[in-house]
Amino acid sequence: MKLERILDNLNSFEKNAFLKIIDSILAETPKNASEIDKILTDSSRDLKNMDNVNVAKVFSLVEEEFTEYIKEEFAVTSSQLDVLTDIIIKDGNCIMKQDWFARLYEKELIKFDGKLKSFGKIFDSENPQLGESRLRDYVIYRACLKTAYENDDERNQDRKVTFEEQTILVTLAQQLSLSQEEVKLINYLIIPIKKLDIDTVINDLKTLGVIFYSKKNSTIYVPDEIVRLLRLVRGKEVADKFFRRILRLLREPQINLICKRHNIDWRLPLEEKIKVIIHEGISFSGVLTDDIHKEGTKVTDKKKFIIELCDSGLKISPSLKGFLIEEKVANLIKHFEEIERDEKVGISVDGYEKMLVDLGAVLLELNSQLKIEFELQDDNVLKSAYLLDYNIKPRDILELIPDKDLDVFCKAKQLKTRGDIIQNILDAYKDSENLYLENFENIGFRNLSALKENGIAIKEGDLGIKFEELSKDIFSKLGFNVDETLRKKLNTAKDQIDIVINLGNNDLILIECKTIKESGYNKFSSVYRQLKAYTDMARKNDFKVIKSLLVAPDFSDDFIKDCGLEYELNLSLITAASLVKILEGFKNSKLKQFPQNLLMRDVLIQEERILKAIER
Repeated sequence: MKLERILDNLNSFEKNAFLKIIDSILAETPKNASEIDKILTDSSRDLKNMDNVNVAKVFSLVEEEFTEYIKEEFAVTSSQLDVLTDIIIKDGNCIMKQDWFARLYEKELIKFDGKLKSFGKIFDSENPQLGESRLRDYVIYRACLKTAYENDDERNQDRKVTFEEQTILVTLAQQLSLSQEEVKLINYLIIPIKKLDIDTVINDLKTLGVIFYSKKNSTIYVPDEIVRLLRLVRGKEVADKFFRRILRLLREPQINLICKRHNIDWRLPLEEKIKVIIHEGISFSGVLTDDIHKEGTKVTDKKKFIIELCDSGLKISPSLKGFLIEEKVANLIKHFEEIERDEKVGISVDGYEKMLVDLGAVLLELNSQLKIEFELQDDNVLKSAYLLDYNIKPRDILELIPDKDLDVFCKAKQLKTRGDIIQNILDAYKDSENLYLENFENIGFRNLSALKENGIAIKEGDLGIKFEELSKDIFSKLGFNVDETLRKKLNTAKDQIDIVINLGNNDLILIECKTIKESGYNKFSSVYRQLKAYTDMARKNDFKVIKSLLVAPDFSDDFIKDCGLEYELNLSLITAASLVKILEGFKNSKLKQFPQNLLMRDVLIQEERILKAIER
């Protein structure tokens, strides 16, 4: 769930700890200070009095500084922050009841205690079932950690690992290719772990600003934005679901190479090995650049494999850029980050709901399987709105289902089984009308890559027309009379109005639609000339233009300023994202006709104000 939505569910007291941390970062003049000042000036200098949309915007601009703050907290060796973080960043753990979190914490400690005892025996055994070089890596890291932790004894001070020592240990672990789990096990061999009271744990995490806690609902919330940052701090470069997607594309001998490198039993069943690799926190980039390749594999062959994996396995188009293998992998990580940040579902939300209903009817164990895999606590989890709160999308569900069960489902629903079976299922549950509306902003930005990822195949030359068609559809759904007959009558070979809304009594609203490749539409003079010509044309035909609207994915600050100084056209601006949010709000309201006066006030139309007005 996004930060903005979580803040909407909390009272001011429950936000305080987080806002104090952001305030302390702002006091230190962060990198994006000028952009932050603009948001603060436009709303309020006090974060507590700002609306949640702007708080989320400010946080997005201090993510880098917030990440550094969290890294410093990891140096507090007694905090158990690594153990707790590994729980809350797991797919499906971003929303939890207090008792559920307590259960997961206790379960993690019991399981970890067993692993710790087993792991400790490696150092004592004369014939450890581990390669000599790997044991040497463990011994080196343990010795360095022991020195960092115990060297305070010489100065008669409390034992601790300082921030500087921690950064050196992180670098050492990376150079030795130690997984998160290996590092964690060695750490707690030196620094014993103790079970903490769950109220203490929640309060500590809340004070750190990494979780929110609603006392009223006894619910813990971890925003998607913070999950990503915590994952980065823990060295997990991609979400578990994306790591799983890659591992399932590898051959079993390659999976075995990873296991042997990281002390995992390679004789386990394939799916179990994949689960263990993900849980161990093994480096995603390390797997692709080293672990899956036999010793002596040439760099050109490694690179060739990565290209084939991305192009043929993941079907990423256009091909990822990067000359070096490290650049290719870095761009793959960036690709997965963009997918995760994108709120689009890949198919329509309605299609997702129908797919879940059908899957549950055919595969009776799926509900239980999802509960176990994502550690979800509700009885019925096969609901699209519920799963989307956890950022679990249709492909994430299908990738968990064994191939034989997918085959059973396709045969039961008479779907194609040849080729990519997951893609066949996604294609079958597309609702093209809703899917296009959900990708309205991507169409406006002419983002072909994002559109393809979300299941839309469209030529670049058709994007402008599609953006215009969708704008017409949205205004029609808002109850306006989009008059195509009048539009064609008014248009000339030179002047072509995009949308005409007929309000009756010869009153019109004229709408122009613009797509752009870069952020911030800034061609005010050309738009002004266009709309001025359209207005003059309408007046010649005895119509009165009471409003002009410009729809685009984004506007530059200069464009908004110029528009505010214009008085002849009564022009307002509305972004694609705002228009879609207004439509969703209107659908959930009791109104049958959208109040046109709400479009008359702002230079840049603010959806928050409009949504509050139509909810009343």
